[in-house]
Amino acid sequence: MQETQLNGESLDIVSENVSELKELFPEIVTEDKIDFDKLREVLGKYTEDDYERYNFTWKGKSAALRLAQTPSTGTLRPCKEESKNWDTTENLYIEGDNLEVLKLLQKSYYGKIKMIYIDPPYNTGNDFVYPDNYHDNMQNYLEITGQVDNDLKKISNNSDISGRYHTNWLNMIYPRLRLSRNLLSDDGVIFISIGDNEIDNLKKISSEIFGEENFVAVFSRVMKKGSSMGKFVSPSIDYILCYTKNVSLNKGFVFPQNENYIKQFKNQDEIGKYKTSGLFQGSLDPLRGCKNQRYYVKCPDGSLAIPPGNIFPKIKKDGEKVVPKTRDDKVWRWSADSYLIEKKNLVFKKSKNSPLINENGEKSQWNIFTKQYYKSQEESKVVPGTIIEDAMNSKASQELKSLKIPFDFAKPTQLIKYLSIISRVKKNEIVIDFFSGSATTADSLMQLNVQDGGNRKFIMVQLPEKIDKNDDTYKEGYENICEIGKERIRRAGDKIVSEMNQNGQTSLDSKTNNNLDIGFKVFKLDSSNLSKWDPEYDNLEQTLLDSVKNLVPGRNELDLVYEIMLKYGIDLTLPIEEYQIKDKKFYSIGFGALIVCLDDNLTSTLASEIIKLKDDLSPEVMRVVFKDNGFASDSDKTNIKETLKTNGIEEFVTI
Repeated sequence: MQETQLNGESLDIVSENVSELKELFPEIVTEDKIDFDKLREVLGKYTEDDYERYNFTWKGKSAALRLAQTPSTGTLRPCKEESKNWDTTENLYIEGDNLEVLKLLQKSYYGKIKMIYIDPPYNTGNDFVYPDNYHDNMQNYLEITGQVDNDLKKISNNSDISGRYHTNWLNMIYPRLRLSRNLLSDDGVIFISIGDNEIDNLKKISSEIFGEENFVAVFSRVMKKGSSMGKFVSPSIDYILCYTKNVSLNKGFVFPQNENYIKQFKNQDEIGKYKTSGLFQGSLDPLRGCKNQRYYVKCPDGSLAIPPGNIFPKIKKDGEKVVPKTRDDKVWRWSADSYLIEKKNLVFKKSKNSPLINENGEKSQWNIFTKQYYKSQEESKVVPGTIIEDAMNSKASQELKSLKIPFDFAKPTQLIKYLSIISRVKKNEIVIDFFSGSATTADSLMQLNVQDGGNRKFIMVQLPEKIDKNDDTYKEGYENICEIGKERIRRAGDKIVSEMNQNGQTSLDSKTNNNLDIGFKVFKLDSSNLSKWDPEYDNLEQTLLDSVKNLVPGRNELDLVYEIMLKYGIDLTLPIEEYQIKDKKFYSIGFGALIVCLDDNLTSTLASEIIKLKDDLSPEVMRVVFKDNGFASDSDKTNIKETLKTNGIEEFVTI
């Protein structure tokens, strides 16, 4: 049997990477260390030794990298009273510094996220910068949020007079993006909204983190029609940078097909639905790459048609071509070669006002159109690079106003729905937003699930940034941004249910929306629930004494159960059931996949009861967790362990 002792830390990314490196190149390992000279020999021509090489760096980059690789000893504490539909929801809302939260999510959600959307600070000079502490970022977070008595470290504006304007922003975003990549599934995508100030730097570090070959596009989004802001130009566009985890495994985008798009294909023939477009387009320049596009087309009455001009083919027959001499000699949209292959898909219509002429230079009696056949969403893999429709900030303002939510600078839900559709977020996949603000992403996914009966799940992460007491938002009862985000999700979900009821759907258990989830579980970043997992190095003697009691004062067993799930790498939304066995409390997570008992004085007689529970729940694999000091004696621990092993429980975990 495997006995595991949890150490209270999040995933050790460096250790994982080293293990993978050892597996790829076992010859580079010397006494369990990496021999870089041997690694260089193995890699041969793929190493770069020249000092002058392509590289993007700044002051603090190495420290920011180390910060991303340092495991977190924090935890996420459940907050049922601020949640909605706690017992049934599969959505998460997490309050905390997203750097620490991303570390804590590594084990549970590694490679499970289909789409990441973030709208980080644009670095306009008024945006805040997270003051990461490279020695202890968890302590830094507790200070920022006032959970410890130390002098509070304020979140500050990143003014361009500081001398490290770009550096401060890069040191903030770099470790967060590195951690986010681990969460993406192999075919997952990330979308990052950004303005002019940092688009160049963001693209450089994103190419480094995600790989230049995995760059997809920079979308431009029309955010507003006009403004009096700006020194020389009024800003009306921002950008959305997109990368995929592995471009070779990604199926590409799909074109979102709304009702108006489908209505265009109103004609029908033996092949399918189609719409028509003119074969002749007067905007084409005949002298710029269109020399193979002036030819005769045979009409139903036997006449020939050609775009207006002064030069005609010498032979009067179908498909005969001539090279245009001047811009007056207009051309077809298709080349002559394409016409001979595709002419069966032409539509001829009688017309008194045809722009075409016949073989005699007179007005033709026909106008000619091409068929453009309807393609399903899966067949259409190219999308526009500019996002305009319903994606302007004014739409977001209207949405928040309708919910009576006070917040500025939000993104519209239509934008997030559009990105989710084109990137093929399936009906049961997870989307994360770790700069969630007013929780637009959560609202968007709930709306999208209503539209297609999906069950997409969201994870929102937001720093509980304090709201100024003089702000109108504070006067309305909101003390920090997280309170705004949570209230928006509550109201947006209620609005969805209300609108469904108005449409004659009386419950969420209909055939089309039986999986609709408008709830969310709230978790809050905090220090570990166990003293020995979060020691005070300045007072180790007291820490050792406290560790005997296990739980930190003010914490409860459920706090610790969720910390075990988190540190063990189990989905935080899995159901937890309680069982009373011989006056001891047992927690069953995921229908028996993990059994936790945090009581004291456990004796060997409990082993047979655990086996009965295993038989009743019938999980594929069962793991059990106990307190290391929770056994009545060492022999009781050994007997329980051996009995469980004999009955097919292969993992015995202590904390």
